[in-house]
Amino acid sequence: MTLSVTSMDPGELSRIKILPDAGFGMLRTDRGALPLDRLDVRARISGLIARTVLQTEFVNVHDVALEATYVFPLPDRAAVTGMTMTADERTITAELQERGQAREAYDQAIQAGQRASIAEEERPDVFTMRVGNIRPGERVVIELTLVGPLPFEDGEATFRFPLVVAPRYIPGTPLPGAAVGDGWAPDTDAVPDASRITPPVLLPGFPNPLRLGLSVEIDPAGLELGQVRSSLHTVVDHDGVLTIGPDERANRDFILRLPYAGGGQTALAVPDESAEQPEGVYQLVVLPPAGATAPRPKDVVLLLDRSGSMGGWKMVAARRAAARVVDTLTAADRFAVLTFDHQVDRPDDLPAGLAEATDRHRFRAVEHLAKATARGGTELLAPLSEGLGLLRASEGRDRVLVLVTDGQVGNEDQIVHDVTPLIGTTRIHTIGIDRAVNAGFLGRLAALGAGRAELVESEDRLDAAMEHIHRRIGAPLVTDLRVTATGVQLVDDDRTPARLPGLYPGVPLVVSGRYTGAPSGELVVTGRTRDDQEFRTSVAVQQRDESAVTAQWARARLRDLEDAYAAGDRSLEDRIVALSLRYGVLCRFTAYVAVDSRVVNEGGEVRRVTQPVELPDGWEAPGAVAPAMMRLSAAAAPAPPPVPSGPPSFAPTMADDVMAAGGAGGFAGAPSPAPRAGVARSRLANIAASPAMLRAGKAGAAPNTLSLDDVRALAATEAERLQATTTQPDWEKRELLDDLASRLDVLIGVQTDPAYAPLQELVTKLRSEAPTSEKWSAAITALTTFAGTTTPAATTTAEPPVPSPSPERKSFWKR
Repeated sequence: MTLSVTSMDPGELSRIKILPDAGFGMLRTDRGALPLDRLDVRARISGLIARTVLQTEFVNVHDVALEATYVFPLPDRAAVTGMTMTADERTITAELQERGQAREAYDQAIQAGQRASIAEEERPDVFTMRVGNIRPGERVVIELTLVGPLPFEDGEATFRFPLVVAPRYIPGTPLPGAAVGDGWAPDTDAVPDASRITPPVLLPGFPNPLRLGLSVEIDPAGLELGQVRSSLHTVVDHDGVLTIGPDERANRDFILRLPYAGGGQTALAVPDESAEQPEGVYQLVVLPPAGATAPRPKDVVLLLDRSGSMGGWKMVAARRAAARVVDTLTAADRFAVLTFDHQVDRPDDLPAGLAEATDRHRFRAVEHLAKATARGGTELLAPLSEGLGLLRASEGRDRVLVLVTDGQVGNEDQIVHDVTPLIGTTRIHTIGIDRAVNAGFLGRLAALGAGRAELVESEDRLDAAMEHIHRRIGAPLVTDLRVTATGVQLVDDDRTPARLPGLYPGVPLVVSGRYTGAPSGELVVTGRTRDDQEFRTSVAVQQRDESAVTAQWARARLRDLEDAYAAGDRSLEDRIVALSLRYGVLCRFTAYVAVDSRVVNEGGEVRRVTQPVELPDGWEAPGAVAPAMMRLSAAAAPAPPPVPSGPPSFAPTMADDVMAAGGAGGFAGAPSPAPRAGVARSRLANIAASPAMLRAGKAGAAPNTLSLDDVRALAATEAERLQATTTQPDWEKRELLDDLASRLDVLIGVQTDPAYAPLQELVTKLRSEAPTSEKWSAAITALTTFAGTTTPAATTTAEPPVPSPSPERKSFWKR
């Protein structure tokens, strides 16, 4: 097979992000440079799967035995399925073991003078390797095998192999005691393993430290492949195998773009030969039809609340929700991300206004969101005003603002009054994350912005809520997808993703899982199109001996379980280890360890070594990162300690704590005067982490309960909106009614007053299987009747007048 390969143009190259966790670590020594001598990558792409063999060769140029440590990330979502160690013409196959057991085996071997190596996962895409008892003048080759999926967007798959590790920001306060690794950053309370993931950086102008080889073989696997493009200009084709030219440096990621024609689909079944009964792993790929209409370009502003009341599981859920919003964006969109407590922060290296949603910008945003920790007070007005202000200038684009918060503020009326003139045609979606969320306030905001209001009371509820938001932002072609089978039985509990997404323009549906029975028949995908027509496609199952499919599913399933573990379900550890060991895929609780039975270093005395990595192409030497052969002192500009956000260890004395904070502003407002030292400060932190304590004296009343007149006014506005959109197609009406049901449910779902019964009945009607036209008429009738003679507020029009500078002051018990 002959491939046509062209280089990417400058515009495409500018959209490529350099992953801060991407690249291969180098052996390091306190006596001088000990670089990797050779780095060789051999990849085989089959459709949307990449199988890769990585060889790293190290040389001990010193006169003493060495124990080397190096840090390396791998392609995102890659599954490490094997490791070998070769030295002195002996090849040792590594064994996958429980992580603690593997470390013990490695340490014992090093002490006994045996050559050994161990590979461990630090993050889903960052790994650490140790190689011990490397004799003087000896070469050691470590070979890893891995498989992973190829991301697909806008008709192109992307193969990316990281070749450079970039300096990373390490927040938090340095921890006392010895570091757990040899990196330049001290371990901190926010990143307790920082020293394991921050290798030093080569000084600018350092000679090329290694020989780099990289080859890629491409098999479209039944998909129609177009012209392949590369990010390295010296890629050449040798009978269907792409290779890079000599003298390339490992200072940027290697990237191939592989355009596949739309409408393709495959269903592979890989039997498990070791199982007693017929079973195995399947993978289904369905590409959206070619020429599918993409949604209008949109401008999206995401606001993430990181105040003290968001501590614990809420912060974990909020970060995930926010990251999924960023993932909905395409290269045609623009966006901004604001995280806030008593101050507003933005991601580093992004423009001040709306940024183009390139890969690099989206990554920077997700990286910023991942660092968000609960702290400080909830100042919501400033970020809302700033976010809406950014969207006011949008022309010819959909304007969307997404707020992720628990809504625990007391100045709801002030916020509504001040932001209403800024809303205009911006659609506002609110995601309330809490078990005692301020539902009334979030419902009001969503009503003003004609968006959805989703309440998330647990991690289990998050995926469903985010799918609703995803649909409204991403405009899917097909929703309510289901996958069934003829000839085999699918195991739904082991499917990934567990909740099927919609089918979006330019994005394939990729589903994998386990099956039982003989691999035959068809996989059938059904759903509903935008115009409420049935979508159905059948894909014949092809039996393949493709271990990459099995490993890729196992890695994805392990990631799902690891996420659930990180969110607090500690009972999953045994299940994660068992799955990892059964399918031979490395995870956070296992490690590959290789031990040579021979003693090569009597006494086991070794010198630990270290070597820096290359500075990424285009980067200037970072002043905050230690250059080669230097480590950052633990005393170097430590960050101020964050307000603790964990659960309180004891019940604080309310009056004492609030007075110590200098009044109520210590919780909900800007930073207050310093509280008393000692116990008063810790108690204040506990209050910030547990706002329920502040509400304990309210006799369990629902926060921000709206008056009947307020709800009547909102109902009148909702009726006007529906009447103004009667000419819309049915699929758009259906989405508008779904959004209306979400807002009404949040606003009046907990009301027991019989006066609200008509709206509660309307919500039930809107969520029934009745025809759209019937729901539409029922909604207008119910809303108009409920509103009565109340005149809808003028501030809900498309471009409301700017109010007077001083808001009207109401009695504190009024809404």
